[in-house]
Amino acid sequence: RNVFRVGIAYGITAWLLAQVADLLLENFGAPDWVMKAVLVVLLIGFPLAILFAWAYEMTPEGLRKEGEVNQSRSITTQTGKKLDRAIISVLVVAVALLVLDRFRPAENSTVAPGQNQDSSLTVPDPAAGELESEDKSIAVLPFVNMSSDPEQEYFSDGISEEILNALARVKELKVAGRTSSFAFKGQNQDLRQIGEALGVNHILEGSVRKAGDHVRITAQLIQVKDGFHLWSDTYDRELKDVFAIQDEIANAILGQLKTALLDAPVATQAPASTVTYDLYLLAKQNMRERTESSLQTAAAQLDRAIALDPGFAPALAQRAVAELLLSVDEYGTIPNEQSRRNAKLWIDQALELGKDLDEAWAALGLYWGQATNRGERLNGIEPLERALAINPNLTDASNWLQGIMADHGRLRDSIGILEQMVERDPLYRPALSNLILRYCSAGQFDKARDVHGRASTLFADDPKVLAQEAMIMQFEGRKGDVIPLVREAWTQLPNDNGFRFTYALNLFSLRNYEEVLKLNGDEFRVAALQQLGRTEEATLLAYKLAASGQDIPSVFHLLGRSGRYAELVEFFEARWANLEDWITEFPSLSGFGHMQLALMAHAYRSVGNEERFDTAMRLLEENLSTQRRQGANNYVLLESEAYFHMLAGDEELALDKLSESVEGGYLFSPRLTDGMPALQPLEGDPRFEAIQERNLEIINRERAKLGWEPIELDRTL
Repeated sequence: RNVFRVGIAYGITAWLLAQVADLLLENFGAPDWVMKAVLVVLLIGFPLAILFAWAYEMTPEGLRKEGEVNQSRSITTQTGKKLDRAIISVLVVAVALLVLDRFRPAENSTVAPGQNQDSSLTVPDPAAGELESEDKSIAVLPFVNMSSDPEQEYFSDGISEEILNALARVKELKVAGRTSSFAFKGQNQDLRQIGEALGVNHILEGSVRKAGDHVRITAQLIQVKDGFHLWSDTYDRELKDVFAIQDEIANAILGQLKTALLDAPVATQAPASTVTYDLYLLAKQNMRERTESSLQTAAAQLDRAIALDPGFAPALAQRAVAELLLSVDEYGTIPNEQSRRNAKLWIDQALELGKDLDEAWAALGLYWGQATNRGERLNGIEPLERALAINPNLTDASNWLQGIMADHGRLRDSIGILEQMVERDPLYRPALSNLILRYCSAGQFDKARDVHGRASTLFADDPKVLAQEAMIMQFEGRKGDVIPLVREAWTQLPNDNGFRFTYALNLFSLRNYEEVLKLNGDEFRVAALQQLGRTEEATLLAYKLAASGQDIPSVFHLLGRSGRYAELVEFFEARWANLEDWITEFPSLSGFGHMQLALMAHAYRSVGNEERFDTAMRLLEENLSTQRRQGANNYVLLESEAYFHMLAGDEELALDKLSESVEGGYLFSPRLTDGMPALQPLEGDPRFEAIQERNLEIINRERAKLGWEPIELDRTL
């Protein structure tokens, strides 16, 4: 009767049917109860099949009860052989399925059915060279939203990000940043290429299905080099347990990677309700857009979350960040002091609730980083470092930290942080742009071009990439090549003020002052009016900008470069008691000299205040020496150094610095003394005149690239 053979055949066949049903039902979005019903039917069928095989026997005449069969005519041996062949066939199919699931090749899509399969992101060719990375490294790809409602995508993104943040808190583990990992969302990319681009050896991917009060999260850990599935699991829970699931997944991954911190599992703070968590996730999603409207929406969502759960510290911390980003100096219209005052209340509450909350320390760092007095901004370093010690993947905190350090004479530290950011989060664009800027300020153009080459490979046709190329060209002195690039980038992103600033700067450098005045902005407008001889208009605009706090340096340059030294001293002393207070507020140590301080030194010498002249020269020498020690080397810094040495009485060294500045791309105006009036005693000196002729030659060379007429030096002045 082959009872055992029937049982084996039934078990294997039922397992295959269950696998097929699970796949089909998952893709069709069937409710969970359908799969459960299939399993129940298959389980009920097993004892029925065994009973049937026991009671009946297959004969040449068909099925007969066992008691009615003449044993001399029994064909159970032949039937058994047929069952053996059937069992072997089914086993082959089952083993094949297991092998496919266990050793799925890395080129398989990581995208859920129904998502866009077109690749819009170009990753580096793996043959171009392998990135060095430690064995304990991972990228968390955004989990696929399998819910019936596409609007729930923020929830699956939030789950992915929380798991990423939990893993990032483990110091021994390198975790690719959110920006880079999420750049592959909806893409059909080879996992090996993703691992190569992100510099990791493991990838976590999965899916989230949210239905009513239940959630199913599936996660799988994949080894990049061969696509081997190290671990996978599925969690069917009530929504109230979603926070525990995140911790379970994170700790399971740490176990697979054999980290040394298994005795101290990660844990996240759970809010009182899933509604609070939903609002928190939605707010964080909106904050990433960095527009006034998106930040206002995020602030409103966080207000609702806090009202529902005043003890949920992450929402308080993010509310503070939203408030700071809505200030006048950032993306909104809230007065700076009001924004900082409001934000500090939320920060204090968040830190009181969670002393080890990375988001709260990051918010405190941003709070100090926005201080009006630049000296106070140094207070932001400690909380930002503390936030990053807890969670190294806070890319915004890293960016805020490197900015503070660069502004306060720690250029090398700033570059180091940016290099780490690019290694950890290679698709985070602000880090790429800022690193290019820092390399340019240090005169390291080869490194700047390496970073730009990487960015242009990853972000083909992105206008920001054009701006990066223009930045490098500008510091190389290639103003004529910059203008068409920036014009093209600005056409694509007309609301980008950075493009307008760069465009105005290069128009001004090539003496196209009328075009500068046509731009819808105040960048270089005062200087252009001054060069056109419209001094009264320039003065009115400069004082207006200074009164509004938008552009105080324009007054320094206007008055200092036009020889109105007594007026400059009066303007200065009406605002600051002494030079030390001013230099504390405006340290200007980011690698680009300090021409305002140089002009103040010249002004005090001109009005006969030798004491303050000596103080200004001492502060200027300290400032320039600090920047040099930090590796700064560019034509803007050289301009300040030339001015300093001229005021110090070292004309030869001043001419050396001036020559380097002109060759590096200074190009303030055809007549060098228009930009540096302290050099006027050198007019007629053969070496100075040669440098001035070289300056004019470079200006006309760059103008020729644009088809503009050459200009001549007015020697009547």
